[in-house]
Amino acid sequence: MTDSNLPAADLPTPAPAFSPLYQQIKGLILQSLQTGEWKPGESIPSEMELAARYRVSQGTVRKAIDELAGDNLLVRRQGKGTFVATHAEQHVQYRFLKLVPDQGGDLNTEGPAQRVIVDCKRLRASAEIARALALRAGDAVLQVRRVLSFAGVPTILEDLWLPGGPFKGLTAERLADYHGPMYALFETEFGVRMVRADEKIRAVLPDDTQSQLLQVPNSSPLLSVERIAYTYNDTPMELRRGIYRTDSHHYRNALN
Repeated sequence: MTDSNLPAADLPTPAPAFSPLYQQIKGLILQSLQTGEWKPGESIPSEMELAARYRVSQGTVRKAIDELAGDNLLVRRQGKGTFVATHAEQHVQYRFLKLVPDQGGDLNTEGPAQRVIVDCKRLRASAEIARALALRAGDAVLQVRRVLSFAGVPTILEDLWLPGGPFKGLTAERLADYHGPMYALFETEFGVRMVRADEKIRAVLPDDTQSQLLQVPNSSPLLSVERIAYTYNDTPMELRRGIYRTDSHHYRNALN
């Protein structure tokens, strides 16, 4: 008799999924990050304190923290401790933006971006936007359009959609008055930290509005980057569609 013909009572019981201890501790630390027990930029308890809290060895805690640091959720600082990563730090401000100038370096070398908020309005989510943000069609969303310029040259045109609930109170004035990275604003003002993102990239030609805002001819090849950014627990918090000029910049991604 084959296994498929065994009586139900004789079928083997699936083994419970095994999770290594350090992964369980990683999940508990992640839970504390998600609930805001330790906020971006703040230090977390020492490995010894966490080991006592969770009743495990320091080595187990260290392995969990190593993974969270590898995921860019925590940052180790020699002689100071371990801190919750924040988008306000200089070296991570452009972690989600892979556009670099052709002459070398990164966007930091060109100085801070000049940002112009073209539009900021609240509206009802279309079926497409709702699906991307795990909302219901018709739910409130915030739509933002802005242009980023480097060295005075309009380089990136972005359209963003954010769920209305978590970003209640976000206005064009607040966006224009904040001079740090947008994701840092989301952290400090709205308690939303973007921890990872998925992107789709394709080559496009601009429409009339895009060519006007980026000051390029309609025949200019541009890069279209669509991103969904997630906070903890894989909750989508932003849909962003960017159009990038490619005459002086290129998209660079390091593959490990």
